[in-house]
Amino acid sequence: MSEKRVDKSKEGKHPIRSFLSFILLLAAVLLVVLFAAYRDGTGFDILRRYLHYGRAEQAGGETVYHYDAASKNRFALLGDSLAVLSDASLSLYNSAGEEVWSAPVTMTAPALVSGGGRAAAYDVGGTSLYVLDQSGLLLELTADEEEPYISATLNKNGTLAVTAQKKGYKGSVKVYDQALGTDPAFEFKSSQRFVLDGYVLGDCLAAVTLGQENGVFVSNIVLYEMPGTDPAADYSITGGLTAAVGELEGRLATVSDTALTFANTTGEITGTYSYSGSYLREYDLGGTGFAALLLNRYRSGSVGRLVTVDKDGEELGSLDVREEVLDVSASGRYLAVLYSDRLAVYNQDLQPYATLQGTGDAKGVLMRPDGSALLLSAGSASLFLP
Repeated sequence: MSEKRVDKSKEGKHPIRSFLSFILLLAAVLLVVLFAAYRDGTGFDILRRYLHYGRAEQAGGETVYHYDAASKNRFALLGDSLAVLSDASLSLYNSAGEEVWSAPVTMTAPALVSGGGRAAAYDVGGTSLYVLDQSGLLLELTADEEEPYISATLNKNGTLAVTAQKKGYKGSVKVYDQALGTDPAFEFKSSQRFVLDGYVLGDCLAAVTLGQENGVFVSNIVLYEMPGTDPAADYSITGGLTAAVGELEGRLATVSDTALTFANTTGEITGTYSYSGSYLREYDLGGTGFAALLLNRYRSGSVGRLVTVDKDGEELGSLDVREEVLDVSASGRYLAVLYSDRLAVYNQDLQPYATLQGTGDAKGVLMRPDGSALLLSAGSASLFLP
């Protein structure tokens, strides 16, 4: 009987063996990513960008948003959506760059803030205020002519604090909870000091007030437990006027012209970072675990330092700067710095993460928590993927 020989070179690959090879390859890739993530946390962001955009990196910028060019344009990110406010319109664009909502507005000094997946657009000194999320308009408020808006903030949960002038008082802060009803959940009225700003941390409202001591203007932070009628605590910001109030890892963060101050909701100052005679040029409280400051050595010029600071007021990183900086933006573990000729992305220790040479006519940047960034030009925004 003759034997039948089998030519194994013509056999197909065994399906189980092929599947096992694929699993081993996938495991190896995941181990590399997990190692990078364990080392500095960026590995997960690389994986997120790859899964979201379908590629790991892009050397240049891809235009994703087109909007009307205007000198007073203001921008805010809502996830993958972009809100654009000018003195004549407020628009919302989805991740595909399509305009999903728009309304005409009339504003002299447009301002746009974001937090908790929402954006608040308002006219400083005016009577119009709008709150958006990725789906469109959530709330529209109109103030009396005699009680115009001064400022607005949104915390990480989307709670809105609106500061305005108040007849018979020196100002007020109204708090609108996450449900965003037309009636405020809480209101603070000041009869002794002018009110400049407000921010909600947990169940506490921090109202920024302005007064005088020995002929010098002093900022004072008044804390209210909501609901409540009397102040729970207060503390002073010495040596400077408060420009902004926000939050960093459960601490209240106030930016003044001389120092960055951190406090808890009982009014205890837990950390201070002094500028040591330098001049504050730019700042951003949007980083995870850090605040970013651009400090100039002189009142004008471009010689200074870029620093990152933690919630205890300790310096995390420092970088000498001797060139023009157009904008800074912090989000997640990253800080984007737009120079006149390039975009640089750093981690919280100011170690270089990615660079894009040649940014064209971009004048602004918005950092995103996954490590990508939007370059903002007069009429369009392009995406940079490290």
